[in-house]
Amino acid sequence: MINYVTLGVSDLVKAKAFYGELLADVGAKVLVDMDRISFIGKSMAAPMLAVCVPYNQAPANPGNGNMVSFAPGSKAAVDTLYHKAIALGASCDGAPGQRIPDVFYGAYVKDADGNKLCFSFFG
Repeated sequence: MINYVTLGVSDLVKAKAFYGELLADVGAKVLVDMDRISFIGKSMAAPMLAVCVPYNQAPANPGNGNMVSFAPGSKAAVDTLYHKAIALGASCDGAPGQRIPDVFYGAYVKDADGNKLCFSFFG
């Protein structure tokens, strides 16, 4: 259903390094690398994350209410990605925890450009 989600970034090299390292443990890597945009994912046939310098050359900034959620497969994997993101320079926007009893477990961070990310597990 979703082909890719794009996050505007101010430094493409740093963003590729952050997201490439962050998502490597779930099998993602840079699949397409162009001048102002890179696509990161498991395959071109699966949903991807694109990081890009905005086309209009205006400063990158996160939209209020926009967020990308990654599903690593377990509560332990949510914790692992959260702590890895923090170690890679992200800031905490909600420590790992059960948000909805027996339904939703999640953790939230913001990357260097302020883009909000969620690591989540349903179950």
